[in-house]
Amino acid sequence: MSLLRKGDTVVVLAGAQRGTTGRILSLSRKHASAIVEGVNLKFKHLRRSQDNPQGGRSQREYPVDLSNLAYWDEDAGKGVRLGVQVNDGTKRRVTRPAGRVIED
Repeated sequence: MSLLRKGDTVVVLAGAQRGTTGRILSLSRKHASAIVEGVNLKFKHLRRSQDNPQGGRSQREYPVDLSNLAYWDEDAGKGVRLGVQVNDGTKRRVTRPAGRVIED
C-alpha cells in the first residue's frame, strides 16, 4: 500500500529519470503507478484526422511505477518514506524517520 496522493511532490528513485522531482498528476492504485509532471516523457504519434488534419507528434507523460517514487521532503531536501500515525481515531501521514506530520 502506497501513502502517496495526487498533488504530492515526489522524487524518482530508479531508472533513466533518477533524481527528477515532480508533482503527481494522477494515481492508479490498480496498476500501482502514477503520472508525474515532467517525468517519463514520450512522444505520442497522432494519426491524421478531421480534428487534426496535419497529424504529428505530441509529448506527454507516461506512468511510473510507485515503487520507483519517494515523497520529497522539503525540510530534509531528499526523498523519504511515509508512515501512518493515529491520533484520536484519525490517521495522519508522517515522514520517516523524522516523524513530521504532512498536512493535506
